[in-house]
Amino acid sequence: MTLVSIITPSFNQAAYLEQTINSVLDQEYSEIEYIVLDGGSLDASIDIIKKYADRLAYWVSEKDRGQADAINKGFARATGDIIAWLNSDDYYLAGAVGAAVEYFEEHPDVVLVYGNMLAVDEHGKTFNTLTYNSLTLEDLLCFQIIGQPAVFMRRSALESAGGLDPSLHFMLDHHLWIRIARQGKILHVDQTWAAARYHAEAKNRAKASEFGHDAFRILDFAEHDKTFAPILARVRRRAYASANRVDSRYLLDGGQPAAALSAWMRALFIHPPTALARLNILVSVLLNLFGLGKLRLEILRWREARHQKK
Repeated sequence: MTLVSIITPSFNQAAYLEQTINSVLDQEYSEIEYIVLDGGSLDASIDIIKKYADRLAYWVSEKDRGQADAINKGFARATGDIIAWLNSDDYYLAGAVGAAVEYFEEHPDVVLVYGNMLAVDEHGKTFNTLTYNSLTLEDLLCFQIIGQPAVFMRRSALESAGGLDPSLHFMLDHHLWIRIARQGKILHVDQTWAAARYHAEAKNRAKASEFGHDAFRILDFAEHDKTFAPILARVRRRAYASANRVDSRYLLDGGQPAAALSAWMRALFIHPPTALARLNILVSVLLNLFGLGKLRLEILRWREARHQKK
């Protein structure tokens, strides 16, 4: 059987860590090398990790230089032919790992596979199902996002692409997918494999307004890379409009509706179809600017409640 290495970076996530660990250890697929890298937590995380220590390939609790540093340390220790990482507030669904291995075995030319993903709140209640499309390298350069918890990579492609860039803090995963997609085909599997938890302390909420910075840094990287530059040139307007649209969405989540409006308008000016494809961002921005932010929140709550009843 193919060995799968899974890495969990963690720091002060005791509230969610045990569910994450169990979601890996309870997989029916048995050939899993599980590595947990704690950044020196001060909560109950260490006690939780020790509880499962005999079932872990390796674990440590020590200060690191952030999420990318911890995950890169895990990559360096991993020996599996397939590698993934699962953050300590996310979790796998039953059968995810085995399904990923099956698709790799059926498609030897594929270097990365990704499934769909649930969005859950701090209590584990599902409020959305994120269903993705089949994407190309050009799509990734245009910030078509895939859910990191539902991604599995071939070790060979990861080694060729290099690890995570520690200078990126928010879209470090997307930057890696782009570099891996240069190594070969990526494949979407229309199955739901994982759940991502959205809570107040998560950086996609706590530091939402900073996300857009990484999008522009990724474009700068592509502009100056001899392999990516000609690919980016073919979709340049769409890519830069998409970066502004991403910036707009996260500025809005970060409580900066005026800046979000400016970013969305830049996207509209650069490539109208890209901006108009997410007209809901503009509507949300305007609601906030006119003091109707509570109405937006009520609409979101109604959508979440409707989803949970399905």
